Amino acid sequence: MGGLSACFILLIVLLLVADVMFTSPQEFASALRKPEIQAAFRLTILTCTIAAVLSLWVATPLGYLLSRFQFPGRRIVDTIVDIPIVLPPLVLGLSLLILFHQPFPFTQWLFPDNNWTLETWLREDVGFPITYRWPAVILAQFAVSCAFAVRTMRVTFDQINPRAEDVARTLGCTRSQAFMKVALPQAWRGMITAGTIAWARALGEFGPILVFAGATRFRTEVLSTTVFLELSVGQLDAAVAVSLLMVAMAIVVLLILRWIGAGLTS
Repeated sequence: MGGLSACFILLIVLLLVADVMFTSPQEFASALRKPEIQAAFRLTILTCTIAAVLSLWVATPLGYLLSRFQFPGRRIVDTIVDIPIVLPPLVLGLSLLILFHQPFPFTQWLFPDNNWTLETWLREDVGFPITYRWPAVILAQFAVSCAFAVRTMRVTFDQINPRAEDVARTLGCTRSQAFMKVALPQAWRGMITAGTIAWARALGEFGPILVFAGATRFRTEVLSTTVFLELSVGQLDAAVAVSLLMVAMAIVVLLILRWIGAGLTS
């Protein structure tokens, strides 16, 4: 068991060492000084943060409902939540692209003779005007990261004894008051964990962003698509530098999760 485990650990360590040895500190700093990479870094921080906040905002009540209540269609809802996790990223991006290029109902009424095919939707700017713009980046990140946040919040509420909420309700609290005053304060560590996981998952999102938002410099480019763009033009040093930056950001996220986990254990 030790030998098998060591092989995997060694693989991860060698991957990181290879990235570090491929570039020098001077090349790393030079790549990060590029205006397009700095713009991608700022947009990444902004979109990941917004996606994480939206994910937590949706995941907290949904995780609570799935944990505490039995209702018709609960298993279906539970399955639907997991679809973004198992769906291929390119398929998710294409689905978002098709959904937000659907014509409004009145367009077919105004233009009954037009053949509204997928090619027409992609050629004409119909539907919601967010595709290939920075809000599309947030939506693509949110579609995946929210599923992970829901799973985390459901486990969090499963680990909280509902007895305290029942006692609060017998003392005059409504169900919503018991949730806000009893369950929610006990779930704060789980909320931080869910938000951190959602942020980290949004950071590594690539396929849906590339299909749904594109990879336009200074417009929809984030760090994950920066690696792709730099590789496509043969700038391997810059791609490795951005990769190392993302590795450093991921390590910080993991340290935060470990710290939260240690607090929960204690």
